[in-house]
Amino acid sequence: MVLRKALQGYITQPVVSLLARTSITPNMVTWFGLILILVAASLAGIGYLFAAGLVVLISGFFDIIDGALARTTNHVTRFGGVLDSTLDRLSEAAILIGIMAYYLFNPVDFQEWVIILIGITMIASFLVSYVRSRAEADKISCQVGIFTRAERVIILALGLLINQVIIILIVIAILSIVRVVQRLVHVYQETQKIRG
Repeated sequence: MVLRKALQGYITQPVVSLLARTSITPNMVTWFGLILILVAASLAGIGYLFAAGLVVLISGFFDIIDGALARTTNHVTRFGGVLDSTLDRLSEAAILIGIMAYYLFNPVDFQEWVIILIGITMIASFLVSYVRSRAEADKISCQVGIFTRAERVIILALGLLINQVIIILIVIAILSIVRVVQRLVHVYQETQKIRG
């Protein structure tokens, strides 16, 4: 965790410093990240998996930059946080739908159970964020568990780059479900303390 934050700071800080001198806002960066993901989803849908993986990685970089830029320029807003979370979910859905399109329209690789796997992966991924949001609405901090969104993005990009999408989807689905359970257990424990 500490190493990851140090690397993020080392890699992102020069870009954030450069962007802070321009009129580019954190929300613009957030929207640009979504545009990149839509490009990646389109590439995946037509079978350019390696290119899609590269674009997913680049988009992930912009996903880190928007928050860092907001903090650096003192433009952290409640709307920006909601926009970022909303577009994060939309991005996850878009790339998974792009992968689904690839399997649906590619007769060589099409298997019905892969479409179900993609659906399970999407639901599990969304639940990770939902449990946290719902807990925090009740004033319960819920930043617990393994396998963050950044890790999901990196692993998905890796799966696209090496053309092992099915294996990676299984990994993402399982680890997302584990994180949902970890968060639910944490919330249960915290609510018991409040009652006690």
